[in-house]
Amino acid sequence: MHISSLPSPWGIGTLGAEARRFADFLCESGQSYWQVLPLSPTGYGDSPYQSFSAFAGNPYFIDLDTLNEWGLLTRAEYCDLDWGGDPGRTDYGKIFNSRFEVLRKAASRLIDSGSGDYNCFCQANSCWLDDYSLFMAIKDSKGGAPWTDWERGLRFREEPALSEARAALHRETELYSVIQYLFFSQWEILKKYANTRGISIIGDVPIYAAPDSADVWSQPRLFLLDGELKPVSVAGCPPDGFTEDGQLWGNPVYDWNENKRSGYFWWINRIKHQFEIYDVLRLDHFRGFDAYYSVPFGSENAKNGVWKNGPGIELFRAINNAIGEKRIIAEDLGFLTDSVRSLLSESGYPGMKVLQFAFGSREDSDYLPHNFDRHCVAYAGTHDNDTILGWFASAPPDEVGKATEYLRIHEGESKSKAMLSTLWGSVAELAIAQMQDLLELGSESRMNTPSTPEGNWQWRMRPETDLSGISSWLKEITLLYGRAR
Repeated sequence: MHISSLPSPWGIGTLGAEARRFADFLCESGQSYWQVLPLSPTGYGDSPYQSFSAFAGNPYFIDLDTLNEWGLLTRAEYCDLDWGGDPGRTDYGKIFNSRFEVLRKAASRLIDSGSGDYNCFCQANSCWLDDYSLFMAIKDSKGGAPWTDWERGLRFREEPALSEARAALHRETELYSVIQYLFFSQWEILKKYANTRGISIIGDVPIYAAPDSADVWSQPRLFLLDGELKPVSVAGCPPDGFTEDGQLWGNPVYDWNENKRSGYFWWINRIKHQFEIYDVLRLDHFRGFDAYYSVPFGSENAKNGVWKNGPGIELFRAINNAIGEKRIIAEDLGFLTDSVRSLLSESGYPGMKVLQFAFGSREDSDYLPHNFDRHCVAYAGTHDNDTILGWFASAPPDEVGKATEYLRIHEGESKSKAMLSTLWGSVAELAIAQMQDLLELGSESRMNTPSTPEGNWQWRMRPETDLSGISSWLKEITLLYGRAR
C-alpha cells in the first residue's frame, strides 16, 4: 500500500491521520509489515521509479492538515483548491499546479520562525540536500527544462555559474530545503507511530537514477556519460515473450569502474540514508547488480543492447563494511542465470516469489508454493502485476485452469482469498499482499502496467471503504498459519 494510495481529501495520500489509521488496521489485523513504493519525488510520468532525487522525499505526501496544526497553514489556503474530482484516482496534473504553491507558504513561515531543528536537519543531510535544492530551484527557473538543456556553466557545474545561481535563487533553494524538512519530520512521526504498533516499514530502492535528477547532475562521473554529459548507453531489458522490442527504460547506466574507484561512496550514502527511513529494504532489479542490459543511447528500442557485468558481491560487501548488515529483500524476478543465483546466495538476501508467475510454465515452477524454500518473500503480485481478480479475468485459459486447480477454488469462492491464503500457508518467511487484492478489486485498480506511459500510479483506496471484515479475515489466516507477531 503506497502512501499515494491512502484516502485523503487533498488529491493524494499523505503522511497524516489516514496513514496512522492504516497502521492501526495492520496492527489490529495481526500484521507486522507495511511495504511502500519509493518515497522519492516523482518526475515525468509520475513514476516513483523515475525521481528527481534518490534521497529526497515526495512533497506531495506532506499532510496539509498537519501543517495547519503546526501553525504553518490556514485551512482556507488549501481547502478550496481543486485537488481532483475522483477520490479513487490521483490527478497529478491538478496536484502539480497547486501543491507547491501551498507548500511554499508553509515553508516561508517556517523560515521566518527561525527553527533550530530545521538548521540541524540541513547540516545532517547536506551531502544530498544542498545539490537537490539547488537543482530544483534552477529547474524551476528554466521552466522545468532537464539539466542537460541548461547552459554549459550549469550543466558542467562550473563554480562561477553555480555561485551566481546560489545567489540569485537563494530563497527558492531554501524553500526546497524546508519542504524536505517538513516531509522527513512528518515521515519520522509516522514511522515511529507504526513501529510502536509493531509494524516495520519495508522501503523500495530503484537500481537506477533518473536521467533528469540531482544525482546524475551532481555526480556525473559515476555514470557512463560522454563529453557533453549525455548518456553513452541506457538501461533496459531485452526482447522476450511479452515485449518484442524489449523495454527501453532510458536511465543512464553506472560506470561501475568509477564507482569502485570511489569506494562506492554514493551507494553507501544512499543505502545508509534509506535505512534511516525504513526498517527493511527491497532492492529493485537485483539481477542488474550481477549483469545489466545496456542499450546504445538514441536507440529506438532495446533490440540492440548487450549484457555487461555489474559490481557483483563486491558492492554489497562494501555497504556491509560501512554500515553493517541490514535486512534486505532482493527483487530477483525475470530470467535468472546461474551467476545471479550465486550472487543471491552469496549476499544472503531472501529473493521474491510471485504466485501469478507460477502457472505459465509446463514445468514445475519455482514460484509454486510447494517448491518454496523458507528464505524467500512471497507475493501474489507486485505493483507491476494486475490484481488477482484482473489476472484471473485476463490470463490465458490454461493458466487460469491450472491456478484454479492448484488453489482448489470451487465455483463461487473468492479467488483473491484463495491465492492469499495459499501464500500465508506457505513456508515463505514473509508473505505480502497488495491492498487491492485484500479489497478484491479488478484491473481498474492496477497500480502500474509496464511500458505504458499513462494511467499509472493513480489508484487510491476510497475513504468510505470498510476494512473491518478484511481485518477479521486477515487476522484469522495470520493466526491459522502461525504468522502472527
